[in-house]
Amino acid sequence: YLLLWLLNRVAWAIQRLNASWLITKRYPEGIKWKFLEHKGPVFAPPYEPLPENVKFYYDGKVMKLSTKAEEVATFFAKMLDHEYTTKEIFRKNFFKDWRKEMTPEEKSTITNLSKCDFTHMSQYFKAQTEARKQMSKEEKQKIKDENERLLKEYGYCVMDNHKERIANFKIEPPGLFRGRGNHPKMGMLKRRIMPEDIIINCSKDSKIPPPPPGHKWKEVRHDNKVTWLVSWTENIQGSIKYIMLNPSSRIKGEKDWQKYETARRLKKCVDKIRNQYREDWKSKEMKVRQRAVALYFIDKLALRAGNEKEEGETADTVGCCSLRVEHIKLHPELDGQEYVVEFDFLGKDSIRYYNKVPVEKRVFKNLQLFMENKQPEDDLFDRLNTSILNKHLQDLMEGLTAKVFRTYNASITLQQQLKELTNRKSSKILSYNRANRAVAILCNHQRAPPKTFEKSMMNLQSKIDAKKEQLADARRELKSAKADAKVRRDEKSKKSVESKKKAVQRIEEQLMKLEVQATDREENKQIALSTSKLNYLDPRISVAWCKKWGIPIEKIYNKTQREKFAWAIDMAEEDFEF
Repeated sequence: YLLLWLLNRVAWAIQRLNASWLITKRYPEGIKWKFLEHKGPVFAPPYEPLPENVKFYYDGKVMKLSTKAEEVATFFAKMLDHEYTTKEIFRKNFFKDWRKEMTPEEKSTITNLSKCDFTHMSQYFKAQTEARKQMSKEEKQKIKDENERLLKEYGYCVMDNHKERIANFKIEPPGLFRGRGNHPKMGMLKRRIMPEDIIINCSKDSKIPPPPPGHKWKEVRHDNKVTWLVSWTENIQGSIKYIMLNPSSRIKGEKDWQKYETARRLKKCVDKIRNQYREDWKSKEMKVRQRAVALYFIDKLALRAGNEKEEGETADTVGCCSLRVEHIKLHPELDGQEYVVEFDFLGKDSIRYYNKVPVEKRVFKNLQLFMENKQPEDDLFDRLNTSILNKHLQDLMEGLTAKVFRTYNASITLQQQLKELTNRKSSKILSYNRANRAVAILCNHQRAPPKTFEKSMMNLQSKIDAKKEQLADARRELKSAKADAKVRRDEKSKKSVESKKKAVQRIEEQLMKLEVQATDREENKQIALSTSKLNYLDPRISVAWCKKWGIPIEKIYNKTQREKFAWAIDMAEEDFEF
């Protein structure tokens, strides 16, 4: 037995060394490909005008819209029952962009969104949705066959003699931008992406995908240092969108592995880095002090570094380097704690970051110094920017970025929380979700509670109440069976008692599962668990935890996630340490 165990450990060690050696051998200068061929993207279907019997009303009168104006109106009509369409900023942005698509006559007539009646359009789309649900098996199969055809033709590429699955080969259709949080651009029109917006990336010796008839590509590139196949710039925030390989692809798995190995390298030198920035808090140079305090926040609070933006380009979102004086308040004492910093600012995707954090005395004193003689709108770290910080991080460790700190702290937090929360008596999945939630809170991964949250909780509570009544009945039946067995003392009555005992145990387990589910939902209603789980947590920690406690991997990762983390599922043992 011991010999088998030793052989397994040696095989696992060789596998890990092999993975590292293969990546280094195959990509000595980083991950690159030699050959890439694909069919390009699938564009959103052209707009089909509404039937004549579907009416739009303005100021109580039927009004026929031009094709462009009608298409944008349908985007609003489809969202008519959504909370977004009640928000002032959403309505204002939508109306402004809608008017750009109108003819001069429509512009002169339609001057007030409140006088527009989209009800008839909305009812038409609801009826269409209902009709799709009522489709026959043959009709559904026809749609499925067409999707399979598209997948077969466009859903795969050839990279270095390997057939690889593509993640998202369909271009997103036009619509209205929603954004996360109270995004100032919500309601703006996401324009239709055309071939002239598209950059194709493939190898020179491959067959270049032809554009649709009558169109041409914006550009054809042959850049083997990147792993995207198609890119374009969206019109709302000017960000670049990509068509990438499926997460389960070989090259994606290798990049993922490298990302987490970089974070593990940080673990070996993080104490030295922390000692260094603590020493720098006392530096005579203000620039060094500011850099050291910012690095402390990135490490302790998992703050993003923050990127410089042009004035008015996007929402007033900030990161660590771009914090302003107005974003923090200093409390020498608060709620029984000393040296508390109160943060309040908009982070990535306009998600509010609000936190009260006790800090070390020297950090507190430095912040007081940084804020002296400054206005609320002045930069807190006026001698620091992301370029200076990133250069310093590279000097501390090759490949070190603020994101590596987030990955390291997220993974270490998960590992520690799993050790603390999991025991033989605990609900394992609840323990895992609580550990994951601790990471999501650290990384500020918030979400709005789902619209159906209250209703689903009421339904769940009804099930719990019904199960409790069922349990009370089962216990009464068990008590009665025990009393009967005392009188009769025969084999039949003994079997009846055993049967009733098992029934009680089964219902108790079912009740416990429902109660755990309710607790889990309530605790996670405003926390987005998937973001950290998919992007910041080394999957080998989760796989090792599953193996140690005998939890099926399927309980933690769905099918797509298991494909993404196939490399980790193969590598991780139950004693894996991040």
